Amino acid sequence: MDILEKQILFVGGKGGVGKSTSAAAIALMSARQGHETLLVSTDPAHNTGDIFRRKIGGEITKIARSLSALEIDPELETASYIQSVKENIKGTVHSGMMEEVHRQLDTAKASPGADEAALFDKLIRIILEERERFDKIVFDTAPTGHTIRLLSLPELMGVWIEGLLAKRKKTNDNYSRLLNDGEPREDPIYEVLRERQQRFAKARRVLLDKEQTGFIFVLNPERLPILETEKALELLAKYDLKVSTLIVNKVLPDEADGAFFTERKKYEKPHLEEINKRFREQELIYIPLFTGDISELGQLEEYSSYFMKGSRL
Repeated sequence: MDILEKQILFVGGKGGVGKSTSAAAIALMSARQGHETLLVSTDPAHNTGDIFRRKIGGEITKIARSLSALEIDPELETASYIQSVKENIKGTVHSGMMEEVHRQLDTAKASPGADEAALFDKLIRIILEERERFDKIVFDTAPTGHTIRLLSLPELMGVWIEGLLAKRKKTNDNYSRLLNDGEPREDPIYEVLRERQQRFAKARRVLLDKEQTGFIFVLNPERLPILETEKALELLAKYDLKVSTLIVNKVLPDEADGAFFTERKKYEKPHLEEINKRFREQELIYIPLFTGDISELGQLEEYSSYFMKGSRL
């Protein structure tokens, strides 16, 4: 499974398909191979701590040999993000206006997209900074829709900031000609925007670098996960983000017997055929349905063993 050789891995998919389990199994296997590995949960549901049966939280926490984990708290990151904006505008807004500006920013915490913007900012920091400390970073991302927006943000935000920079520069040039005899004006906001543009561009280069970064989607052999996965792959492709590997999870094993399982296999068969037909360009890794929840290291290791068995059960 070549995808596992990437330094940065994003694991996405519809809620409930086994995305967090897959990400945890990949991270544990990487650590068992001696790679310093960081498992990052961006899913607000945060199943990572439940899987490893320990509290993780918002700080990088060692959870096993060569394995650390981090659960990003959207509310905490949003508060930190808003505070950073407040710091950036110091000295650029009249003191009499600061109280109103701060009130507006505090109100913005609850606005649509605030959590995603903060989460994106944190994700970029992890990609650009933590990869110096870790051999591999595995992201357990939120369900499909959020994942798509998160991964497409570098391009969208880059274009948006480029427009802001152009307007800001034009305004500065006009003021310089009118007020300062043509001398350039210091503009800290312009510098902040330019720095963020550079960070977004760098993050986008990392995301698009097929040598460094890989994308895995998890689905079950059922109608809705198949349709959602197909739509997600098509949308990500528009942003030049190619998903090369799919984990088909919870496939009924051959030894499952009884009338119920016989009927269930009949239901499952055409969906497995549909997966093979629709996703010809992706590597398909099939993992059987386990008898219970996967919540122990031994079970995670058994789960991860199927990554090395090729594309069939």
